[in-house]
Amino acid sequence: MKKNIIIFGASRAGKTTLAKKLNEKLNFSVIGTDDITDILRKSFPELMLNDSNDWEKTMANFAPFIAHFIGTLDYRSKCFNGTNFIIEGWHYDFEKMLPILKMYEIEELSDYFLLIGLVYPNKTPKEYFNDRKKYDSTDDWTYNLCDEELKGLSIDAVEYNRKILDKYSIYNPRIYDVSQEREQVLDKIVSDIASL
Repeated sequence: MKKNIIIFGASRAGKTTLAKKLNEKLNFSVIGTDDITDILRKSFPELMLNDSNDWEKTMANFAPFIAHFIGTLDYRSKCFNGTNFIIEGWHYDFEKMLPILKMYEIEELSDYFLLIGLVYPNKTPKEYFNDRKKYDSTDDWTYNLCDEELKGLSIDAVEYNRKILDKYSIYNPRIYDVSQEREQVLDKIVSDIASL
């Protein structure tokens, strides 16, 4: 029986693309936390998920909701005799989520979920900026940012990306470097998961 999957990583690491590939090849349902965060931001401003200058605060505020959401999804998937969902995004404060997940009898994340981290530890802010300029489409929230805003975001994203390795290593994730040949790496992940 396949585990449900949690994909995390910094912006532009390939989380959504990987989730789409897993959906197409292995029929996993996909839930994006960016969409959930956006809906909550608009519906409940009192949750204070609007502070794009303090990502740690945003993740901490989002943690209780996403923990209950993941716990309920995991329970429901067991009820329907299948573990077939992926939740993807960067909004995970696992330290704050774990006490809530224990209410759903989830003690260790890696026992219940396949945790996949996408990182680009060798990418510079300039390379990240150039990728955004080259690949962003009107579907991306960064599409209408001016160059100065995008440069600031690029510095933050590379720094956040480097912190991921330290922040999440205690949860035993599978870490994949997507600094180079991202599509080939994502295809390898799909192949790895298909063989489990």
